[in-house]
Amino acid sequence: MIPLATSYTRATSLDEALAALRDGAKPIAGGQSLVPMMRLRLVSPDALVDLAGIPELTGIRHDGNEIVIGAMTRHRAVATSPEVQRGARAVAEAAAGIGSPAVRNRGTIGGSLAHADPHADVPAALLAVGGSVTVRSASGSRTIAAADLVVDYLTTSLAEDELIVDVRLPADAGQSAYAKFHRRAIDWSIVGAAAALRDGKVSCAITGLGSRPVRATGFEDVVNAGGSLEAAAARAGEGTSPIDDLDGSAEYKRHLAGVMATRALAAARG
Repeated sequence: MIPLATSYTRATSLDEALAALRDGAKPIAGGQSLVPMMRLRLVSPDALVDLAGIPELTGIRHDGNEIVIGAMTRHRAVATSPEVQRGARAVAEAAAGIGSPAVRNRGTIGGSLAHADPHADVPAALLAVGGSVTVRSASGSRTIAAADLVVDYLTTSLAEDELIVDVRLPADAGQSAYAKFHRRAIDWSIVGAAAALRDGKVSCAITGLGSRPVRATGFEDVVNAGGSLEAAAARAGEGTSPIDDLDGSAEYKRHLAGVMATRALAAARG
């Protein structure tokens, strides 16, 4: 299906992009999620502002005790970054498993987080390592913790005129890893899990069990209390409400959550 006519602006500065958002334009980053939705007429924005021409939104750097990833940084760059691999490996591994090489070469970390697909890999990895995002509007900036970013299906806590400008990770998020279960390499996760081990404590986040990524608190509680991995795995999907669909039953997905959480933790421990 051909999308409806839409006005298009390629911003060359962050201020220009924020002004366009204030006037009602919708941002387009890599276009790997937005363009297919437009083709299906699931969204029909009157105006688009392209962020690809804003240099300050791309790149990976250190800022004190944080790794800062520009929102327009491509998934491939995140996946292959030595800084991200050393400091927050779960995020690098999540990025490495997104779609096909073509998608990873075009899609961006900020775009993936703003899209908030319930099966997306990066939001869960960001949640497990304790990351955050910086968002800007024409009136100012603020920081949103990963736990507060995704609020529902395809819905974030960003205001209509706000833009993710960077993603921030602890420079030493400890040992971490990401594990996912899917049918084909290019598919979304049916269920994915990120585990991080820092200062002797495990944190774990799961994607695919509901409308947003969630902390696997039951899994964490058992592991951090010295319990068995079998007992921890049985509680990984605790408190979640997955649905029965073509990917499997709710019971099956909760089982997968335990399997993926255990695999991620084993990989994080090395």
